[in-house]
Amino acid sequence: MKVPFYKYESSVEAHSNVSDVLDGEDIDQVEELQNEFASYIGADYALATSHSTSALHLAMLALDLKRGDKIVCSVNAHPNVPEVVRHFDAEPIFIDIDPQTYNINLDKLETYLKDNKAKKLKAVIVTHIAGQCVDLDRLYTMAKINDVKIVEDACEALGATYKGDKIGSTGADITCFDFSSHLKKDVCNGGMLVSNSQEIIERANLLSSHAIKRDKDSLEYIYDVVDIGFDYSMSQLDAAYIRAQIKEQDKSLQRVQEIAQMYNKALEGVEHVTIPEPKSDEHPYSLYIIKVDKNRDSFALELKKEGVEVGLHYIPLHFLSYYKHKYSLKVNNFPVALTTYQQVMSLPIYPSMKNEEVQYVIDKIKSVASTRV
Repeated sequence: MKVPFYKYESSVEAHSNVSDVLDGEDIDQVEELQNEFASYIGADYALATSHSTSALHLAMLALDLKRGDKIVCSVNAHPNVPEVVRHFDAEPIFIDIDPQTYNINLDKLETYLKDNKAKKLKAVIVTHIAGQCVDLDRLYTMAKINDVKIVEDACEALGATYKGDKIGSTGADITCFDFSSHLKKDVCNGGMLVSNSQEIIERANLLSSHAIKRDKDSLEYIYDVVDIGFDYSMSQLDAAYIRAQIKEQDKSLQRVQEIAQMYNKALEGVEHVTIPEPKSDEHPYSLYIIKVDKNRDSFALELKKEGVEVGLHYIPLHFLSYYKHKYSLKVNNFPVALTTYQQVMSLPIYPSMKNEEVQYVIDKIKSVASTRV
């Protein structure tokens, strides 16, 4: 048997929506998606983008990020987080992680913010690893005290909640989502920028289409350009497909959590393997991350030989050549991220995964673990 790390499943409604686009139906799929997504999340505004990196880059534009500005982020994040910062010749500031959730360590973040009060410090980008949140109430309080914006990287947190409210509606200045996230490639690409700030969304909307302005009473081909923007637009086909995905998202999360409980029950107590330890019962398990205490890469290779694909979330940013050399970073600068990186792996978990496939993964993990000394 082969169990891929991720596998998409296309619904009848997705086929129908895509057919509407191909048949030339007079439906603005992007506008429909934006309205439906804002309603689903419980946010005031949603702006569709070509992918999540576009959403993050557009977020930096909306915050008017400039050369020399500073953005704080976790050292455990996808490279697109500091990447969008560097595109403005601004500086990413890395913070070590919590050993239990692998999210940014709020104690260390608070210390940094207290010790580095400066006008150049613009925002904090918080990545929700596996969809699990930090203490958002504490985070937002920190932001107000230190006068910085909060951008939430919710690439793995679509549909996840915090105290019953969906991520994207809890108080961040901007939240960015991904419909085809790292190692979970779908047949479409797409991102979404969400905000409750009319000012932010209006600026983002302007800059998302080359900062072009048109007079609604003028001819279509008459326009002006009022700033430096870019093209971040989502295609009608992508929007049509994603609309169906959003309608199924809560049901999909429910299935994923069922699979997570199967893993929890079967893998608890397995020697050399540590299962996730969620800090709340709202963990969506968008990723199922285990720790292997004996040679993680060898363990992963053995699983691969048996047809089980695994992932890694993520290689710490200070390990990557560009950031390591640019900022003279040492591997021991972030000791928790270092130790975590050496041990973690993400198991296959997705809504279309069959119980037999889950059991196969469990059996192979137990088998490989039994060979460790």
